[in-house]
Amino acid sequence: MPETEGRPETANDKTGHECRVLAVVNQKGGVGKTTTTVNLATAMAAVGKRVLIVDADPQGNASTGFGIARAERGAGCYELIFDGMRIEDIAVPTMIPNLSLVTSSADLAGAEIQLVNTENREFRMQQAFARSAHDYDLILIDCPPSLNLITLNALVAAHGLLVPLQVEFYALEGMTSLLQTVDAVRERFNPTLAIEGVILTMYDKRNSLSVAVERDVRAYFGDRVFTTVIPRNVRVSEAPSHGKPVLLYDLKCPGSQAYLQLASEMLRRENGQANAIITTAKAVGE
Repeated sequence: MPETEGRPETANDKTGHECRVLAVVNQKGGVGKTTTTVNLATAMAAVGKRVLIVDADPQGNASTGFGIARAERGAGCYELIFDGMRIEDIAVPTMIPNLSLVTSSADLAGAEIQLVNTENREFRMQQAFARSAHDYDLILIDCPPSLNLITLNALVAAHGLLVPLQVEFYALEGMTSLLQTVDAVRERFNPTLAIEGVILTMYDKRNSLSVAVERDVRAYFGDRVFTTVIPRNVRVSEAPSHGKPVLLYDLKCPGSQAYLQLASEMLRRENGQANAIITTAKAVGE
């Protein structure tokens, strides 16, 4: 496939249905990337958005977060990229109405090496989305914690990026490589790729370092940083071990409420639907 001169073909192009594709990415692990993917998707689905998570991380934590054991996973992201399968053939429903998942599997661990010599290697995920039926309003791609060829596929396929950023001393240092990669992808493959938003995670308002890092991040990224911050919260950490999003595990905990507020802020930015997610949030826990 030649390098594109306009916006690459994505999940909207064949049907005209407005499906937003966002890659959740950070080259550093342990920053809340998968937690954000799982719980933001849950919050969006709670208000009737049709949501798909693509678990593109070989660790498969998003799949585990919905209680899907490795032994129970069939065809997933690997088959989507390499075997010409369509999303509707492999997406599995979760316990959340309106929310489906393309699982990760052990085969995905070898995909990085396999992609090196694969034709059109940067476009495999984009092509998979283009050949699929598009019954979703939002697709969230949970990327690996590194800037590899799988992550590059997600960046080429996405309309925008969500960047969870842990509030710590080195928070901004790791962003340099990501921003350079985004610029390169925009120049060569996906000219409309943009950072949709930066999400501050593991925030402790009692810690002066959190406040200082937040100030620096907001000064650097401006209004691309979401107003909502995700606090450190033990219930958020416990939820994956129970195979549930924290919104199901404990709806009233500070972490759940923060993710509801984050989803509300995203909707407000997009189309003024901010109040919908708050007024219907109780449906998630029922």
